[in-house]
Amino acid sequence: MTTAQHDAQVLADLGLNPGQLHLNPGVDDLYAHAIRLGEGVQAATGPLTVRTNKTGRSPKDRFIVEDDKTRDTVWWEGFNVPIGADVFDRLLAKMVKYAEGKELFVQQVFAGTDKEHRIPVRMITEMAYHSLFIRNMFVRPTEDELKDFQAEWTVLNIPSFKADPAVDGTRTDTFILVNFSKKMIIAGGTQYAGENKKGIFGVLNYLLPEKGVMPMHCSANVGEGGDVALFFGLSGTGKTTLSADPQRKLIGDDEHGWTDSGVFNFEGGCYAKVINLNPEAEPAIYQTTRNYGTVLENVVLDDQGNPDLNDGGLTENTRSAYPIEQIPNIQPGSVGGIPKNVVFLTADAFGVLPPISRLSAEQMMYQFISGFTAKIPGTEQGVTEPTPTFSTCFGAPFMPRHPGEYAKLLAQKVEESGAKVWLVNTGWSGGQYGTGKRMSIAHTRALINAALSGQLDDVEFTRDPFFNLEIPTQVPGVPQEVLNPRDAWQDKAAYDETAKKLARMFRENFKRFEAGVDRSVTDSMPDPDRA
Repeated sequence: MTTAQHDAQVLADLGLNPGQLHLNPGVDDLYAHAIRLGEGVQAATGPLTVRTNKTGRSPKDRFIVEDDKTRDTVWWEGFNVPIGADVFDRLLAKMVKYAEGKELFVQQVFAGTDKEHRIPVRMITEMAYHSLFIRNMFVRPTEDELKDFQAEWTVLNIPSFKADPAVDGTRTDTFILVNFSKKMIIAGGTQYAGENKKGIFGVLNYLLPEKGVMPMHCSANVGEGGDVALFFGLSGTGKTTLSADPQRKLIGDDEHGWTDSGVFNFEGGCYAKVINLNPEAEPAIYQTTRNYGTVLENVVLDDQGNPDLNDGGLTENTRSAYPIEQIPNIQPGSVGGIPKNVVFLTADAFGVLPPISRLSAEQMMYQFISGFTAKIPGTEQGVTEPTPTFSTCFGAPFMPRHPGEYAKLLAQKVEESGAKVWLVNTGWSGGQYGTGKRMSIAHTRALINAALSGQLDDVEFTRDPFFNLEIPTQVPGVPQEVLNPRDAWQDKAAYDETAKKLARMFRENFKRFEAGVDRSVTDSMPDPDRA
């Protein structure tokens, strides 16, 4: 059976009867289709620019089918919301009927660069731009691999189809439903392309721990000597920026697995946030926003048709989706060896966490489960002062299992590898947001370079009183007064009160996880009364 015949058979098994089907269309064809269908326009510099009806993910509209497979293995708290198999079946039937005679696009891709652990996926989309996004973001099979491609998972994404919450059991008219037993994801009501990749990311996060593979929301790069570094962090912490280091080869910028032999990228592309992107500080990523083949989401064009990356009029969450090959300094095959350093990134808008600190095994598990960063005023309606964000495992919406399960697996990998773990604050120094200043990228790069190169192995460390973090007393290229956050504040009493406030927030957030972790982890918590 040829690939086309097999694909047609699968569509028939689903009951889909499209009016026109485009199988694995290329970049040129998808540009033409997207423009013809009114989904976007080509910028003067080359990218396809699109606007979406939603400007970000809809994590509260994501559901997991609860059945015998998932009932006792999914952590049914936080973002993991159960939904019945009957609800899934009814919505799928309605979608199939709705899609009758419509034009559909199919991409056959792999999730994962490791051949032993990758998943073949069939992505069926209504929008041509989504198909280009998928082609950019996933691993494209070779011609030989396409000849006998057999998908394990299917994604059906029809943005113009909207659910009826009163009838369909969803929260809104937007939905992303994951069915592990049927190995299928269905989505509707949102044009935001990120749902395509994050849905499959969540699938890998559920499946891989069963194989002893640690799934991670992190970027990864490798030095000239083969030393691999991982960078965990939420949006806005610098994960993509700091991993795109001209002195190191990029393995990937967002999602990876850690096996017994090394790390591998889940993706074949990058999905970078580009608001206020600086061409001097981030030249490689900036160039992707000017390239043919890139998809720019919600980026405003100026009068000459050029992308204006400083215009956040549509959203602060402007994005560039591009194949990883557009980055000049990449690791062949997007795989690497056993990590030697693990970096947790946080953008602390309270301005009290050190620019860099070394974590013990217990602190690593605590910080990993906490997944702290902070929102700044103006980023969301109603946010008028720094607000903490705690996202377990630095990716709460995509982690189906208990956070403690991921933390233990990461701790096992770190112990076996002997990797060092660092907490790096890319947020504020000398005061909280509005008073202090944002950490300079130059200083942050110097701190990370010192950690990765081993320059911090023999320096003296001191401890901060509230978070009990080990802080180096000197780092080449970084002023000494920057290293200790209390020293950077003019008002020491204000620093103490702010640090105590954040320490209490950490402890309050962790209460829901205490039952699932060892006592040694809870003993490592920040203590507002320690000083």
